[in-house]
Amino acid sequence: MGSSAALRTSSGVAPAMRRFYFPAVFILLFALSLAAFWDNLATDVGQPSNGDPKMLVHAFFAASWMLALVLQASFIRAGNVRLHRKLGTAGFVAAIGITASTLYLFVAKWKGWALMEPEVKANRLLLPAFAVFILLAYRNRRRPDVHKRLVLAGTLFLLEPILARLYDPYLVPVLPDAVNRWDAVAYLVYLASTWSAFYLSLFAYDRVTLRRIHPVSLTGFAMAIAINLYAYLG
Repeated sequence: MGSSAALRTSSGVAPAMRRFYFPAVFILLFALSLAAFWDNLATDVGQPSNGDPKMLVHAFFAASWMLALVLQASFIRAGNVRLHRKLGTAGFVAAIGITASTLYLFVAKWKGWALMEPEVKANRLLLPAFAVFILLAYRNRRRPDVHKRLVLAGTLFLLEPILARLYDPYLVPVLPDAVNRWDAVAYLVYLASTWSAFYLSLFAYDRVTLRRIHPVSLTGFAMAIAINLYAYLG
């Protein structure tokens, strides 16, 4: 019974996960990004940030990065490695643009470390982690198992601003009043749960396709936990 179950896993679930997991995750991240910034795109286009050059530059690179992830994963799923590699350089440029533009925003809004909210501190520390992971992904582009996990883990370091923009307009109105009275705690639970869910899905992918948790997956999750703990408790 055990060997037949393992055979079914290796012949059915594992190939399907190899083909669809990363495209599905990157499409989900792209969709969450669109939902998070939908007001900028459609419902409140007159807001000040839409006329701020530094915000527009940052938004351009962030959108380019998310779109590149979807296209890159789709090319691999379709077996078009040539297009994947061609777009890879553009994606790497977008990652550089995200890093530089976000760093500029941090400098422009700098008020001193002690005055920052914990999530702002965390994002300042997660940015260099993103940059390092994407640089390592580029250096390991000939090692697909390492490369794609570095790209995903690095992208997940940028998740908090997206989740923050989703929380108030989409979740607060449908949460019970008893939960909303504990808004700060509820937000932290939501943030930790969503972040963890992405990493747990990656662990599940690893277990099905490799029968072990990949070191990159573990390292990304451990770094996300350590940075956030330092920012919130340090």
